[in-house]
Amino acid sequence: MATINIPMAAAIAGLVAAGLTLAVFGDSYTPFILTQVALATITGVGLNILLGLTGQVSFGHVGFFSIGAYTVAVLTLKGVSFWLALAAGGGLAGVLGALLALPALRVSGPYLAMMTIAFGFIVEHSAIEWRDVTGGQNGLAGIPQPSLGRFLSGESAIAAISVIIAGASLLLFDILARGSWGRSMTAVRDSEIAAASIGLRPVVVKTLAFSLSAIFTGVAGGCFAVLLAFVAPSAFPFSQSILFLLAVVIGGAGWTLGPVVGAAITVVLPELISNLAEYRLLIFGVLLLLVLWLAPAGIVGMLAKRFATKPRRSADGTRFDLGAFLAGVDRRGGLDVSGLSIGFGGIKAVSDAAFQAKSRQVTGLIGPNGAGKTTVLNLLSGFYKPDSGSIKLGTSELAGQSPTAIARAGIARTYQTTQLFGSLSVIENVLLGLRHGRLGNPIAPFANASDRAVAEGLLASVGYRGALDMDAASLAHVDRRLVEVARAVATRPSVLLLDEPAAGLTISDKSHLGGVLRALADVGMAVVLVEHDMTLVMGLCDHIVALDAGRPIASGLPATIRAHPQVMAAYLGSGQVVLPPRTASLDPAAAIVLSARALDAGYGAITVLYGVSLEVKAGEMVALLGPNGAGKSTTMRALSGLLRPIRGGIQLGPADISNAPAHRIARSGLALVPEGRQVFPELTVRDNLELGAYTSTTQNTDAAIDKVLQRFPRLRERIDQRAGLLSGGEAQMLAIGRGLMSEPRILLLDEPSLGLAPAIVEELYLVLAELRNAGVTVLLVDQMATLALTIADRGYVIASGAVVQAGAAAALANDPALKSVYLGQAKTSA
Repeated sequence: MATINIPMAAAIAGLVAAGLTLAVFGDSYTPFILTQVALATITGVGLNILLGLTGQVSFGHVGFFSIGAYTVAVLTLKGVSFWLALAAGGGLAGVLGALLALPALRVSGPYLAMMTIAFGFIVEHSAIEWRDVTGGQNGLAGIPQPSLGRFLSGESAIAAISVIIAGASLLLFDILARGSWGRSMTAVRDSEIAAASIGLRPVVVKTLAFSLSAIFTGVAGGCFAVLLAFVAPSAFPFSQSILFLLAVVIGGAGWTLGPVVGAAITVVLPELISNLAEYRLLIFGVLLLLVLWLAPAGIVGMLAKRFATKPRRSADGTRFDLGAFLAGVDRRGGLDVSGLSIGFGGIKAVSDAAFQAKSRQVTGLIGPNGAGKTTVLNLLSGFYKPDSGSIKLGTSELAGQSPTAIARAGIARTYQTTQLFGSLSVIENVLLGLRHGRLGNPIAPFANASDRAVAEGLLASVGYRGALDMDAASLAHVDRRLVEVARAVATRPSVLLLDEPAAGLTISDKSHLGGVLRALADVGMAVVLVEHDMTLVMGLCDHIVALDAGRPIASGLPATIRAHPQVMAAYLGSGQVVLPPRTASLDPAAAIVLSARALDAGYGAITVLYGVSLEVKAGEMVALLGPNGAGKSTTMRALSGLLRPIRGGIQLGPADISNAPAHRIARSGLALVPEGRQVFPELTVRDNLELGAYTSTTQNTDAAIDKVLQRFPRLRERIDQRAGLLSGGEAQMLAIGRGLMSEPRILLLDEPSLGLAPAIVEELYLVLAELRNAGVTVLLVDQMATLALTIADRGYVIASGAVVQAGAAAALANDPALKSVYLGQAKTSA
């Protein structure tokens, strides 16, 4: 049975009692207005399920409203009981809502809104054309009105019935929202990806929401039909859908009492300003803007948050036995992957990947940027379907199955960017994991005391020490990582996939996380770890598989992988490209063009850079090196103004640009060529180059373009071709050429060789050598450290957000410590 929220039930009972009093003792006009408020509340409850719980927007609910109204009108005119007709109206609306959801939920955003608008128009025109049943434009009149025994009849009886149904709707919503169905709907709204990875079926959950929403709306429409005793297409204008939605937003989407507050405002307010009826929608529009500005969570949401108490209780795991919780799970020998391949647009992202992830072991997947590690995890968890290959968990073949099916089979995962259900509390996230995708009874309690004890124990086991009832969206970065691991473990998986779980963590937090993962493996789980922190990987993993360009290049013990020549070449570069030497000596007294001093920077609550200091002199080519996730791209974003520093200083020449916006920094002479090329795909090559010269007021644009085309002859052949059709190498050439068009004082190149074939990389670096010899000042970030140091004059090595080495390029290239920065210290025993 459902657990009733006593304070909320008392509040609803009070509202119903007040409504019944007005229905019985109010003047002749009061029951009419009261009924409209009640019906808007019932419809609002339906929309609150759709919008407030699942985040889906519908502008076509007047269609379900009219379906309920016409069903009641047609059946009662044929002598059917009002109560049976009302049930039929709600049921028919619910069935059509489910049928509409199946195509509608394949799209989102404005496309979903347009589909629901189209549904409303279809219903309206069906009512017009189906004259034999609906009466066409003339409608149906003389609809019999129900009575409540001998005491109430007419509008007073309808008002009382509507108030009682509205109260029951509010109570049902409160029970639904606090139960497993409501929590599942909220989870799907917050992150469909994470919902699927714990076994939920997002399409099923959203279809249920659509159907329930339509049922409530159809019931409201049925009561509306007997209130007017007349229905016609003109009674259901499209603007009514807008007002229904407006009531939910103003009252507070997702809050139990939001619909009744919004309904009271949207129904009563027009009566108070009846002499301004023609401006009704304008007034409501202004009201909506004010609410969204001052109270984006709605009136009820604003009040609830203002008077909310801060959660304090933390997890108690003193009596929790992780081994006992995971005991009895069929480990089935771990995961066996063979011949796994997938391509995107003709590019092979993963080719013939093969490895085993055994129970009681931590298996590492490593490789440079673009190696295909996350793609492999997406294949293993069902978010991509492989072109070929096998994924076996024991004897079960999982390749090509849905994420939900794979999660239910025993594979759980975490994500590079944490995917928590931010609107739910910490413990609710873990409790949803314990359900393993089962929706259960819609009115049953979400969790019992035993479930909560297990969830607390899991949180304590992974080291979470914060409040249990805090919204997950409010967590610090390290806590988000821990809660996500606890939620994944709650599904009792055979295999746990982790995608960069240590990203953004401090050294002590990483050490703690490593201990948690070791403990999970020791109790029988197969752990697959994708991680850029090589110190963690080499110290934790029992077996490592190295990928490069989507292909496995080595596998074995950490010590073997660390010394493997192909792995070193993948991370550091082969150094086999022969580049021309510098033709002119550097001026030791050259002015400093760009410098950073004690720079801290990050994203939100996550600090990525710690006290980074560097400088680039005029005419120099300086390399910024370090392993994946070290903070190189973050440094480039901070220097170029795309990321505001937390503290520290940045100077471009004599000017302090620490707090300058990116466009002003660009106009001051700093040009960034970002990672991933970032050309304008719908514009031609010529258009891209011309845009690069936007900040230049002195040069001849045509001459500058010709100069770029001399450096990159391939682009001359494609000068009038859309940039989106270029190959990766050509797009990188265009991005560099666009940066050069502004005649910058310094050019920042972020991973120019990423994802390019060796021949293209060599061609690109020959051009960079020409730029260096021409005196262009460059700060270069590249994953191919050996190659970057071949062309650079000096270098800085960054690890875990801090500069750990600096010096002449030749000295860094011959320093054995560089290898340790990239590949860590190896674990020596299995």
